[in-house]
Amino acid sequence: MLEITPIPTLSDNYTWLVRQPKNGKAAVVDPGEAGPVRSALEGMDAELSAILITHHHHDHIGGVKTLAQGNVVVYGPADSNIAGITNPVRPGDHIEPAELFIDLEIIATPGHTLDHIVYYGDGILFAGDALFAGGCGRLFEGSAEQMQHYLATLRALPDNTKIYCGHEYTLKNLEFAAAVEPNNTRLASRLDQVRSQRARNGITLPSTMDEEKATNPFLRWDNADVAASASQWAGRSLKEPVEVFAALRQWKDQF
Repeated sequence: MLEITPIPTLSDNYTWLVRQPKNGKAAVVDPGEAGPVRSALEGMDAELSAILITHHHHDHIGGVKTLAQGNVVVYGPADSNIAGITNPVRPGDHIEPAELFIDLEIIATPGHTLDHIVYYGDGILFAGDALFAGGCGRLFEGSAEQMQHYLATLRALPDNTKIYCGHEYTLKNLEFAAAVEPNNTRLASRLDQVRSQRARNGITLPSTMDEEKATNPFLRWDNADVAASASQWAGRSLKEPVEVFAALRQWKDQF
């Protein structure tokens, strides 16, 4: 079993350290800073062999240049100008980061950025800023149509998929979700739990796809209560899933 450890970086980012206990080899996902990653590697007696990048925002790649020394392989989106990528990947590709004994599929997730990809395999999703616990990334470069389409693809992954995303946004996301769905009892219970975790400065990740499908409004565009709330906010009847999703994203931006 791989060991997956969160490394807090910057103000609210997570870099994920993936260690193979059989040999001590490790990969990191989206290293926004080098210092905390190096400290974590030393503390776990882990040898960095690969870096996985989801998109070009600096808070996800700021530590790449410093960390990518020696034989470290750097995976990242082919359609990007990220410096330091040694192994560009495209949607549908599969990678096996050196000596971690895991096969990861590359899934395109444009919307937050046009080059955004995620890594999925063995019940694990490294989601970057595509899908958050309780939310999704802002639309900086892509369209609502693109984002809703890829979220539908991710929503179809198995319910037990563990989701490792790039930020500690869960509490704020669920507070918005509760405004959208005030009568969702599972959401209310999750929000209480997350409030307790954050009061202790606890980490709220990973989440699961089952949990997201039940409580994340950005995966619930076809739920009648979510559609009704989005329609009320928009001031018009929203029939199509992408219309509901777009309204939710705009609402969240102003929340």
